[in-house]
Amino acid sequence: MTAPSYSTYFKRLATFHRPYKKRLALAFLGMVVTAATEPLVAYIFKILLDHGFVEKPTFPLWMVPVAVVGAFVARGASTFLTTYMTNWVSTRVLNTLRRQMFSRLLNVPIDFHATYTVGRVINSIMFEVQQIIDMISKLFTSIVRCVLTVIGLLAYMLYISWSLTIVALVLMPLMMVVVRTTGKRLKKLNKDALNVNAQLTQVIEETTRAQQVIKIFGGQDYEKKRFEASADHLRQFSMRLTTTFAATVPVTQIMTACAMSVMIMMALIQSSHNQITVGGFISFFTAMIALLAPLKQLAEVNGPLQRGMAAAEAVFTLIDSQVERSDGKELDQRARGKIDLVDVSFSYPGQEAKALDGINLSVEPGETIAFVGMSGGGKSTLVNLIPGFYALSAGQILLDGEPIETISLTSLRAQIAMVSQNVILFDDTIAANIAYGDSTPHRGRIEAAAKAAYLTDMIASLPDGLETQVGDNGSRLSGGQRQRLAMARAIYKDAPILILDEATSALDSESERAVQAALDKLMEGRTTFVIAHRLSTIERASRIVVLSSGRIVEVGTHDELLEKQGAYANLYRLQFSNEAANVET
Repeated sequence: MTAPSYSTYFKRLATFHRPYKKRLALAFLGMVVTAATEPLVAYIFKILLDHGFVEKPTFPLWMVPVAVVGAFVARGASTFLTTYMTNWVSTRVLNTLRRQMFSRLLNVPIDFHATYTVGRVINSIMFEVQQIIDMISKLFTSIVRCVLTVIGLLAYMLYISWSLTIVALVLMPLMMVVVRTTGKRLKKLNKDALNVNAQLTQVIEETTRAQQVIKIFGGQDYEKKRFEASADHLRQFSMRLTTTFAATVPVTQIMTACAMSVMIMMALIQSSHNQITVGGFISFFTAMIALLAPLKQLAEVNGPLQRGMAAAEAVFTLIDSQVERSDGKELDQRARGKIDLVDVSFSYPGQEAKALDGINLSVEPGETIAFVGMSGGGKSTLVNLIPGFYALSAGQILLDGEPIETISLTSLRAQIAMVSQNVILFDDTIAANIAYGDSTPHRGRIEAAAKAAYLTDMIASLPDGLETQVGDNGSRLSGGQRQRLAMARAIYKDAPILILDEATSALDSESERAVQAALDKLMEGRTTFVIAHRLSTIERASRIVVLSSGRIVEVGTHDELLEKQGAYANLYRLQFSNEAANVET
């Protein structure tokens, strides 16, 4: 697949700027005025030398300060107008790009994060998009203003002496050759540098998140080496970029100096033949000197351009990422909760081996189905298919007789509450975490959910009660409190289908008994899928499904499966023999 061209990216970026065309027009007007002041200053020098430094000036002396001050006041005002309007537009475009990226991030499939690391996402949203804005600002202000200035100065120089101006024009194609030569290398270096920067961001993110693991396992030196290696790698790319970019400027300046030498010699010859006045020569030379600054800025645009294009590729790749399906009908009422799995098979993207193979299971409304088995058997994979986190490789999952593929994901997931062993909490209040997703939270329901999850005593001991901030991912709470808070969130949702994936794994025995009582009440009348490591917590399940290597090997009640003396009985004996050994120890 051919990579998009620069013109494609510029067209897309232009659509973001179109709503602000009036302000951009004002910025452009400021550039025109700024560009016009450059030849005006040179013209003032010509008038002063040819008509002022004589026996009697041919103009009133008060016009000198008025003209000089007026020119620079106009220049300052126009520069301010351009800078303000450009920044006003660029900050809004920046927010628009970030909103689109964040919105897309909320709607990508779960497997997106298998290839797009957290560091890469953060890097794209925070840093790469900023480089695009820097590029646009640099291009708009530098290129447009510099081109206008160059045009104005060249027009004035042609007015003074066309022959001298022709020599100056030789600079243009030579500079383009230099810029084109360095452009390809800058593009590749910038793209590689962005990847290295994302790796460094990932190291920082992981180190910040894994402080306990790093400290308990003594990983400080390892993490320091990882950081220093990534930082040094980034420094090397930075130096390569600087070397390539910096080489453009002196080459351009040397070419300009050569052209200036030729022009001075020609001016001296013309002056000896009275073809140019002293004022005209000084004015031309002033304009030529003034021409160096915009030409230098035009040469320097190549660096931000290549960085911006590399960043644009990364940003638009994220914006264009495939999203979850948005089709399907909306359910007009609360689901009964009947779930049927018909010949369900599933393989993770990029893997040939089947995580699930030929699963058939019919679950009636209100049943509690427990999945057990050794790690890697497919328990978590199976329950993740029910909310549509992954698309089936084969077979169907039916909700009340309707294939879940025909139901909109929003409507499907509205029927499901989930508590995972990996508790996710937000840096907000306890109340906000319990009522998460509800745009109009009900205080009474929040309190009832907290009570059902046995959080009342804990909340009462906090100075701000339900309004207490829980910290980053609930860092201010214990493991058991965090899991009960996640359970309260599921209770608050009051969905007809409940998924409990090792929901009591972080609770001590006393807390587990208390929460299990709340769960028993919560599961009444709801279709519940339970994954539990401790088999004692699922003895009262309607049915227990034993999974091994992605297949169902046994189905039955606790007593039935023990009588079979099969896989479940072996797991049960193994677990309780280990517990007994631990108690004796």
